Amino acid sequence: MALEPFLGKRIGVLMGGMSAEREVSLRSGRAIAAALERLGYLQVPIDVDTDAAQTLREARIEVAFIALHGRYGEDGAIQGMLEVMQIPYTGSGLLASALGMDKIASHGLFQSHGLPVPDFFVLTEEGQTRFRIDRLPFGFPVVVKPAMEGSSVGVTIVSAAGEIDAALKEAFRYGPRILIERYIPGREVQVGILGGKALGAIEIRSKTTFYDYTAKYVPGMSEHLFPAPLSAEVYKTVLDCGLRAHQALGCSGYSRVDLRVDPEMRPYLLEVNTLPGMTETSLLPEIARGVGIDFDQLVEQILETAGLGK
Repeated sequence: MALEPFLGKRIGVLMGGMSAEREVSLRSGRAIAAALERLGYLQVPIDVDTDAAQTLREARIEVAFIALHGRYGEDGAIQGMLEVMQIPYTGSGLLASALGMDKIASHGLFQSHGLPVPDFFVLTEEGQTRFRIDRLPFGFPVVVKPAMEGSSVGVTIVSAAGEIDAALKEAFRYGPRILIERYIPGREVQVGILGGKALGAIEIRSKTTFYDYTAKYVPGMSEHLFPAPLSAEVYKTVLDCGLRAHQALGCSGYSRVDLRVDPEMRPYLLEVNTLPGMTETSLLPEIARGVGIDFDQLVEQILETAGLGK
């Protein structure tokens, strides 16, 4: 039975958007809209563009279920607009969304909370001409990534000095600030957070060099192991690390936290996804399903957290 506070309300499912993750967002949005329909809610799909405020007003949306990924959707921009319009929305608030999207800001915040992150170096487009790879405080391999993108867009693993220029050029396509991280060998583990609790951790084994855009979204290009095959002690440490990262950013509702676990079983935080993928085969739904929460139940539990002033 549909939740009383949302019965008969026009729930706008915001999807698409203008980021490099538009196609993934459309898939998340369609899956969420279908779940809301099955659950008996009045859902209104909204393809977000620069006229989003006018579109929402004309559609007479009363609640927004945000299925956007990347810039202008996951970075606090749309959350700020919904606050001004006084439309309750799912997911984290403006500040937590902005911090989660900005890997440089979030790394600094994690460090201030005593949480482990890979050694990193910040490079701006302006400072690029003075940059010398031999002055990095750590050796190869390194991970070069844009400060403000998701889904591994613009990310390159660099194993030798001769590869660095192409990696910098690729990362700077997505913004004037980038991050160069020490590569953490070991395992890719992700933690799902829902309702202030860590649901579980899943391990990803990619068939590409790393868990890149292809491995994430092309069927068969990665293997998912749930629960992650870690010792009970390490599993608990990983869950705690993920939940503390979610809390450090001030996130609300739900998130997915990405980590690396090195061969000595030490976890390192990579990022918090404040609006993780929500297709039926995405990782957060897979983690939820692993603990007995099916996709429709997950969508409804997220809807229940919609609000303002987060």
